[in-house]
Amino acid sequence: MTRRIAVVSAFAAALAFALAGCDTVNQLVEVGTSAAVASGHLTASQAQSINKSAAAVVKTFEDITPEQEHYIGRTVAATCLSRYPAQDDARLNAYLNLLGQTLSRFSSRPETFGGYHFLLLKSDDINAFAAPGGLILVTRGLVDCCATEDELAAVLAHEIGHVQNRDGLRAIRTGRLNSALTTLAAEGAKNLAGPELAEVTAAFDESVSEITSTMMNSGYARRQEFQADAAAVGILRAAGYPPSALVAMLRNMEKRWDPSRHDFAATHPSPSDRIAQLDKLVAAPSSPASPVRTRRFLAAAR
Repeated sequence: MTRRIAVVSAFAAALAFALAGCDTVNQLVEVGTSAAVASGHLTASQAQSINKSAAAVVKTFEDITPEQEHYIGRTVAATCLSRYPAQDDARLNAYLNLLGQTLSRFSSRPETFGGYHFLLLKSDDINAFAAPGGLILVTRGLVDCCATEDELAAVLAHEIGHVQNRDGLRAIRTGRLNSALTTLAAEGAKNLAGPELAEVTAAFDESVSEITSTMMNSGYARRQEFQADAAAVGILRAAGYPPSALVAMLRNMEKRWDPSRHDFAATHPSPSDRIAQLDKLVAAPSSPASPVRTRRFLAAAR
């Protein structure tokens, strides 16, 4: 029992102090296992196994580089495209990219490793996906849900908000950590070496496509959706679009809200909940749409 406590304590130390930095965490675990060996609670080989496994746990907290984020995002986008094919519509895709690229310049993260890219998906579902690194996919059904360019800008600004906040990376890293902890819970009473250590390490290398599938089915946390809405308000305001367009777009979505659907209803909080949050940020009513923007929107999207 005392050895099991020592094992669990070592991993708890790794998790509790993860934010202190990888080197610091590894040093803390090594100090703990050294004391356990000295007191006779662990053998030298057991301490070595714990140190290696703790290092694997800490690895999940390491910062992902912009280049790694880009390639993760490509895998996320590929997963989305396996369900929703791209829409062959050069005019609308060009319009989405012109609008999206413009809006991204007003975010707190105007540049990414591979740049922002926007793609129309051939689906009547009402949905959009923001992959890490700036790859943003929007269904034809969601475009049709927008009545003006201002509302479409609000959709894209919300997705840019997810990229800006790195929500995709947080989802991926959380998924990897949860998988690792599941393995550790099952193996915590054992001397983690050989096959067991390999199983722990493999937990961190699970397929990104499996994680992104979960993201597509369950969506981001409510708090992250509200934060993306708040980011969208800032982007819209800075770019010269009325932030109230986001509320108008959500009201359109609310008319189509059906909890049994597997699109935005399954991956987002209800529009009414989001509108209630936005009421704290958006006070002014929506102004009439610009005639220039109206003509541009109708020419590309209708």
